[in-house]
Amino acid sequence: MEQPTPTEPAVAPKPTLTDRLRLVAAPVIDPIVTSLAHYKMSPDFLTVIGTLAHFLLAWLVAIGEFRWAGIAMIVLAPLDALDGALSRKLGRKQNGFGAYLDSTLDRLAEIILFGGFLYYYLAQDNPQMVFVTYLAITGSLMVSYSRARAESLGYTNKVGVASRVERYVLLIVFLILNLPHIAIIILAALSYFTLAQRIYTVWDQEYGKGSQ
Repeated sequence: MEQPTPTEPAVAPKPTLTDRLRLVAAPVIDPIVTSLAHYKMSPDFLTVIGTLAHFLLAWLVAIGEFRWAGIAMIVLAPLDALDGALSRKLGRKQNGFGAYLDSTLDRLAEIILFGGFLYYYLAQDNPQMVFVTYLAITGSLMVSYSRARAESLGYTNKVGVASRVERYVLLIVFLILNLPHIAIIILAALSYFTLAQRIYTVWDQEYGKGSQ
């Protein structure tokens, strides 16, 4: 009698920085989410508030208050985690309107934030940094788009050194250090590097070792 061929155990995906931060923040986030769920707070409301808060961040950057912008980003960061956690607590569909709104407004929030940098460097008459800021925002948007488009086609594409959480952590650190130009230069470089990583990942799944 032919023996069945043993199947190889599935390799667990490597946890991302977002996964690690969610795990670390769980003891703080969970009680807040439970309370919000008790009062039937809408996750979509938190998503919208988080996006609107980026106008404050952009304004602080535009007037050159970089350290305060970094501190405000730390204070406002939990809003980005609360809406998803609250949605799961309420048992809402994870691929429904809330997920669409969250992803869409995340992109809009980045555009608003980088608008503050564009205003600041235009006011400083610094065309070089205006161009680098343009690269940073377009790169950030392409990183997000490349993952969304790949996953819509059935590929796995949660890779790269500069996903949204990594980009925000980098901004917070260098804004608090009062080195915004360093943050923007690094973001521009890492965003396009991450885009290249994601393009290669899809190519590998289609034609390379990932297709075997």
